[in-house]
This record gives sequence, C-alpha cells and structure tokens, in this order.
Amino acid sequence: MNSWKTINSSYVFKTPFGNLRKDDCELPNGQIIENYYVNEYADWVNAIVLTKEKQIVLVKQYRYAAQDFFLEIPAGKPEGNESYENAILREVREETGFITEKEPILLGEFYVNPATQTNKVITFLIVDAYKAFEQELDPTEFIDVHLVDLNDIECMIANGEINQLFTVSAYYMSKSYLNK
Repeated sequence: MNSWKTINSSYVFKTPFGNLRKDDCELPNGQIIENYYVNEYADWVNAIVLTKEKQIVLVKQYRYAAQDFFLEIPAGKPEGNESYENAILREVREETGFITEKEPILLGEFYVNPATQTNKVITFLIVDAYKAFEQELDPTEFIDVHLVDLNDIECMIANGEINQLFTVSAYYMSKSYLNK
C-alpha cells in the first residue's frame, strides 16, 4: 500500500487554538483530491486522577461547541518544551488543586482523528492524589471539581452523565490497568 502525496499545501488560517490547512493530494492510483482540509492541533494530555480514598477527580465545565456542560477528567496542552508527564501534573494541579508523590502512569498515546486532525491525546493514570492547593485557573477557565466514587463511574457512563469520549476511554484503560 502506498501513501498519498501532497501536491500543494496552504493555510486557510492560523490561530492559537489550531490551524486549518488546505492540501491538494494525489492518491496511489493517480486520482487527485483538491481541497482536503486538515486541522492542525497541538497534542494534549489527560488523566484519570484517583485519590487514596478511591475517588476519581473530575472537572465540570462548559464546552462551547457542544453548547453544554461536561463532566470530564482533567486535561490540557503542554506548554513550551514541557514533557507530557509534567504537563499533566501541572494541569491537574491548576484545574483541581490535586497533586501526588507518585509518577504518572502512561496508559496510552492515541491519534484523535487521523483522517482530518494532526494531534494525539496522551492518557495517564495518577494514583494516590490528594488536594494540596486551590485551583489556579486561566482567565477563560470556569471549572468545578467533583469527586466521584470509582464504583459509580460505569453507571454514570451508562446513563449519560459522563459522555465525553476521552473521559470514557481513559476510564476503561485505567480499569484494565488497575485490574492487572
């Protein structure tokens, strides 16, 4: 199997939130696709944060594109040359005030939508977390912290209380890891 070839590439726009690129591509059979749009986004990190009391730390925030509030795991983008591990520890501390003395456990690194997006999500498990700080939110962040018993998460997923895909997939990856 051969890959596609980029014939021409230009930016429709660039923003701090991501870029939109327009490519013309040649398929392996010679067919040309004009105006193939690619969303360039930064990689991001997220984590299942589990306290010593076996509660999961969740954040609730408004998501403009979906026009609704979502119960999610803490997440964010690395800043500068920050490692993924340092980025998730910083994001968890800033969004929730929780920290841990243990290293984050890498659960996986996955492309979000490789057909049209360039970014990956890197998912961690953080254990033995405890609240040590107040939130340090960015001016555009409005986040409520929720502690949910580990045993209640699957019911919340089943009934739609938790319906954000990356939270659901991270939970099931962490469950698999913890059951080993």
